[in-house]
Amino acid sequence: MSSRSIVIISCLILFSGVVNAQTKLPYLDRNLPDETRVTDLIKRMTLEEKIAQMCQYVGIEHIKKTEKKYRDKNQLKNNDTYGVYPKLGIAGVEKMVETGLIGSFLHVVTATEANYLQSLAQKSRLKIPLIIGIDAIHGNGLVEGSTIYPSPIGLSSTWDTLLVKKTARYTAIEMRETGSQWAFSPNLDVARDARWGRIGETFGEDPFLVSMMGVSMIKGLQGENGLMRNGVLACAKHLVGGSQPVNGLNKAPTDISERTLQEIHLPPFKAAVNQGVYTIMPAHNEINGIPCHANQYLMEELLRKKWNFEGFYISDFMDIERLVEIHGTAADQKQAVALTVKAGMDMHMHGPNFLEPLLELVKSGEISEERIDASVKRILMAKFKLGLFENPFVPEKSAALFNQTHQQAALEAAHKSIVLLKNDGILPLNALKGKKILVTGPNANNQSVLGDWSLKQPDDKVLTVYQGIAKEAELRGAATTYFDAGQSILEMQPDLIKQAGEKAKEADIIVVVVGDNSLRFEAKRTAGENVDRDNIGLPGLQQQLVEELHKSGKQVVVVLVNGRPLSIPWIDENVSAIVEAWEPGSFGGKAIADVVFGNVNPSGKLTVTFPQNAGQIASYYNHKPSQYINKYIDSKTGFLYSFGYGLSYTNYSYSDIKLSKTQVKDGESFEASIEVTNNGKLAGEEVVQLYINGSTSEVSKPVKELKGFYRVKLSPGEKKTVKFKVSPEMLYNYDKNMNYGLEPGDFKIMIGSSSRESDLKVQTLKVNK
Repeated sequence: MSSRSIVIISCLILFSGVVNAQTKLPYLDRNLPDETRVTDLIKRMTLEEKIAQMCQYVGIEHIKKTEKKYRDKNQLKNNDTYGVYPKLGIAGVEKMVETGLIGSFLHVVTATEANYLQSLAQKSRLKIPLIIGIDAIHGNGLVEGSTIYPSPIGLSSTWDTLLVKKTARYTAIEMRETGSQWAFSPNLDVARDARWGRIGETFGEDPFLVSMMGVSMIKGLQGENGLMRNGVLACAKHLVGGSQPVNGLNKAPTDISERTLQEIHLPPFKAAVNQGVYTIMPAHNEINGIPCHANQYLMEELLRKKWNFEGFYISDFMDIERLVEIHGTAADQKQAVALTVKAGMDMHMHGPNFLEPLLELVKSGEISEERIDASVKRILMAKFKLGLFENPFVPEKSAALFNQTHQQAALEAAHKSIVLLKNDGILPLNALKGKKILVTGPNANNQSVLGDWSLKQPDDKVLTVYQGIAKEAELRGAATTYFDAGQSILEMQPDLIKQAGEKAKEADIIVVVVGDNSLRFEAKRTAGENVDRDNIGLPGLQQQLVEELHKSGKQVVVVLVNGRPLSIPWIDENVSAIVEAWEPGSFGGKAIADVVFGNVNPSGKLTVTFPQNAGQIASYYNHKPSQYINKYIDSKTGFLYSFGYGLSYTNYSYSDIKLSKTQVKDGESFEASIEVTNNGKLAGEEVVQLYINGSTSEVSKPVKELKGFYRVKLSPGEKKTVKFKVSPEMLYNYDKNMNYGLEPGDFKIMIGSSSRESDLKVQTLKVNK
């Protein structure tokens, strides 16, 4: 038994004895209301102990890895991945925990370390447990052995809110089992720029869909109706607008109108607050000149006072320090702390240089102790609600990780997330006996399927695309060959591309797996956090690889494993089939193979527009009418693939729209219905989408806005009626004075299979005063 385990066991025994000896202390009485317990505890705390609850540090093992990776500590400045405290050291961090001077940790990835840190906290005067946060974005991917679900852009492409909620619930279970109680998720950024590397961790470009998916994830993480004892804290991020940077680069300024802010970027956060999200993280960027980490209007006036946000704010990684270092809105760290706390900040991520300046600010009277109490109350309330005072420890080994139920959910999510972009009839692959299939491409046989916010997982817990294709092909009597054309996208070599072309001549069918690699901590990533591009074509020599394979004259299936839209017009024009797999997670290889071979009929729909090229950014479906009055002279104008688009192996037809009322007044709801028929020979699921275009007014309206969607299962020849209840608020908009309400006139009600005009049925509704 390790010395650390002995310490933990000893502390467990000690903690049990302390609780028995101090049962008369109200804050330790589990039978009292949480509010009573928090009030009692705060009265017993010193000012320093209170501020300590607002301080978060990275875990000890994370510090060790950082120190090993970076010998030169200057390299760590403003690094969003690593963390180290040269003047404090690991011993200093441990001592601070023992004396109650740290309230939270992040980057703790094992139950052993979580228990050790909690055991140190039990040595403190008041024995306040730690809350441990982790970036569990699509599964608890930073923990070895976890179930990895599709990246959020893939999850949103399922258009299945119940499934998203289920994956979040299972993520919460695996988190609690490994010592974490706080997920820095969901990401509610509305993706508006394909150059931006973080699109993969968003739910796409539409505020309504992002809101729906975000609420579903919050319900899964925290609980359906508030924070469950066995749930985890959700964190709505990033407030706000960082997904529309001026140049496509993460952290770059955002300059947008109040209208765009209210119509596009803020609705998902309002939905999250209404759902009871417990924590919110401001964005790296400044918005209209004001850094989000010092934006009192956003944090305090709008969310806290107007929307009644009751949880607490956590800063993003070292962004309080960036008020001095980058934004230049504070002269020193003390002023930065003053600005952010006055704006509403409750917790600092991460490290020193927060407790000390804040303590000075309170002692000088610039910030009141009552303001500190407000933050501490919110943080302690979370710890009581999570049951950490009763049970801060977890078993060293967990049966929950990667269990059968979670695996099934991951596979279902991967199946439903895959979008078929093109098919000239080659898919699904059949009549394969005796055929030869070549599988190649940099993403064909590695863990790029896991996506960002995931470490490499044990090989037996990840199925690559090649492995999935090979297994299914064997069942059908086909032979599969894998050719390694280079697994590092940015280091592909021309000679290997030529060799791949020669191999293609020997095959009957070619499956080439290309895209991006955003796997966390990979040295040569091409997408993900802080990996932004000025060219959204296939990075490296991947385009040349596809063209070389196409020269063979054989049928080519392109599988995209990526976390953001890519510009692939040549591929769209020339290859036989294109499968958008996104980053499908642990069972990505099987899910892709199931679609390619027809075990699963693809049903995913895009939740972000694919531009023709980077020069046509910004491209999104809910644009204003004047956006495409003129045309580009260099290339085709318009979208390569539209929001809501996705093919199937069967064919669906839509009837005309029926409205329960053709005229309504403010306050009246109505029903819009349509019949959908499966005219093909295969069962399938169709995502039926409702869009509305507003009336004529003094403010131009988007050409269409998503207001509802419904997944419907249809057997061959089956017909079903899909009904949408349209509430009055679904017709509301901001007028020229930014008043939110209903403007009378004619509205277009549109229902169909995508946002493309050709895929929509249209009916007119008259709205009277």
